[in-house]
Formats: sequence, C-alpha cells, structure tokens
Amino acid sequence: MVALVRLRTPLALLGAAVLVLVGPPLVTTGSGGETGTQIPGLRFMVPNTPGGGYDITARTAAKNAQEAGLTHDVEVFNLPGADGTVGLARLVGERGNGKLVMAMGLGVVGAVRSKDAPRTLADITPIARLTEEQGVVVVAKDSPYRTVDDLTDAWRENPGGLSVGVGSAPGGGDHTALMLMARAVGIAPKDVDSVRFDGGGELLTSVLDNKVAFGVSGVGEYLDQIKAGELRPLAVTGSERVDGLDAPTLQESGYDVSFTNWRGVVAPPGLSDAERDRLTRLFDALHDSPEWQRSLKHNGWDDAFLTGEEFGAFLDAQDKRVVSVLKELGP
Repeated sequence: MVALVRLRTPLALLGAAVLVLVGPPLVTTGSGGETGTQIPGLRFMVPNTPGGGYDITARTAAKNAQEAGLTHDVEVFNLPGADGTVGLARLVGERGNGKLVMAMGLGVVGAVRSKDAPRTLADITPIARLTEEQGVVVVAKDSPYRTVDDLTDAWRENPGGLSVGVGSAPGGGDHTALMLMARAVGIAPKDVDSVRFDGGGELLTSVLDNKVAFGVSGVGEYLDQIKAGELRPLAVTGSERVDGLDAPTLQESGYDVSFTNWRGVVAPPGLSDAERDRLTRLFDALHDSPEWQRSLKHNGWDDAFLTGEEFGAFLDAQDKRVVSVLKELGP
C-alpha cells in the first residue's frame, strides 16, 4: 500500500483579496530583532486560490510571526495557476531574492510531475516543512449519505455516477487520498469520476452546492464549515481520529487506507548562506512560538517541523514517490 506523508466561510472566500497585506504587527519589538528573524519586506506567495490549505497555512504563519514579534508587515499574495506550477515558475524566476517564500506541499510535487513542468523542486531552496494533516471525506449537510458506508456502497454500485471533488493535481494529497480510498473500496482508479479544482477553496463551493457527490481535502480547510453544520464529515484518512471531529478513520470503517498530507515553505534559488539562514531562523522561531503551537491545535495540524538539508532530502524522496504513485494509481 502506498502511504504518503490543507477555509473559512464562503463569505470569507468572496472577500478574500488576491493580494493581501497581513498587518499591522501586533508586536513590533521582542525576540525577532534579537535572534535575527526580522525580514523587512518579506513576501509570502500562495500558489493557488484563496481559502485552500496553502492559503490558510501562509496567512496563519504570517499572522503568528507578527504576533510573536518575529518580523512585521508580511505580505501574503495569491498567484494561482496550473495547480501551483505557475507560482513555482515565479519563485524560480526570483533567483537570489531572500525576501520571498512560497507555501507548498504534496500538491505542488504532484503537479510538477503530472504536468511535466519545466521548473522542478530541484530549482528551489528548501526552508522548512511545517505541518502534517489528515484528509477528510465530506459531503454537504443535505447529502443523502449519512455514513461512509452509505457513500461507499453507492460509489461501488456506480463509480462513474458519483463525481468526486479534489483540490490537487494527480499525485497531490487530495488525489492520492482519493485513489487510495477508491482502491480500498474496490474501484479501479480509471473508473473514478474525479473533478479537480485549484485548491480547497474552489472545491468547497462545489461540495456545498452539491455539484460533486463528495469531496476529499485537508481537515484544517473545512473545520469551520463542519463545526457550523454546513458540511458532514464521513471519515478521516489517517490512522487515528481527529480530536473534536465526529468522524471515524477509514481504517476503523474497514477500508485499508492510512494517509497524511504535509505543507512547507520554500524560497528562490541562488540565496546567499546568510539569506537562507535568516529565513530558516524565522521559521525555527515561529515553530517554537506559543502562537504557532495554538494554531496547530486549532487547525487540526500535526507538528512535522523539518528544515535545511533534511527537508531537502524529504522533498527529493517525495518527488520519487509521486512518480511511483502516478504509475500505480493513475491520473
């Protein structure tokens, strides 16, 4: 079995700007200056639309870094397109820019391979892996599917008749979780009617409007809608239940799936050692801050912090595994 290591209300989506300045800082002095984490003019790119996992991660990190006094006036902006590869190309084109970082994860790794993108992970500077997160299988509140068994029974009877929404390219987190689930249910990947969206924000609207029968995305992206009763969670993809979420694991429901997604931060190529180290120090300090630790718990994220060469080695391993997944589970 392959196992690989992502909103807010619809109104928030409608109001989300493509370019947002996260500020002003709640704390302007403190440990940031003492530890060398202050990076005036830091920009944080999100390579898909507002409201998805990368977007939430970037905005949370920027807000927490400012609240902790680590840096200030962080600009978070969205550059969607081609499942993250447009943003990746922009990042690579900013060679030597030590004031730009990009949120990314398995979705970008999958998009690079499935789209045969000209820019790859070998072209960037790894900074930090931040989180690990389970996927969640969700339906709209008025869906006829009350349990995961209700859903899988109907899906198995008519695989092509139930459209499934995912917020990633083939090889990305949502897609991989979906295909692992299909295989466990007894459905061939080629028979799955998957509808792909550029991030969890776009997917949410389609699930809420019943334009897809169900969706698979990251737990943190849909917690607000689940708590508000707008979405019904049927199962989570990890090996343990998520605290505060009334949903079984796929494993305890009898489906052999154990999968978690991850997210991290990368920077342009060609940074000086000093620039790279300063960015790493910022995310080291962010990781240790109580503000970030509270956000991990609030969003249902697991701490998966990793930096430098270790994160680079992890990215290389994930790239190789995505190639294997695409061969095994198909597009």
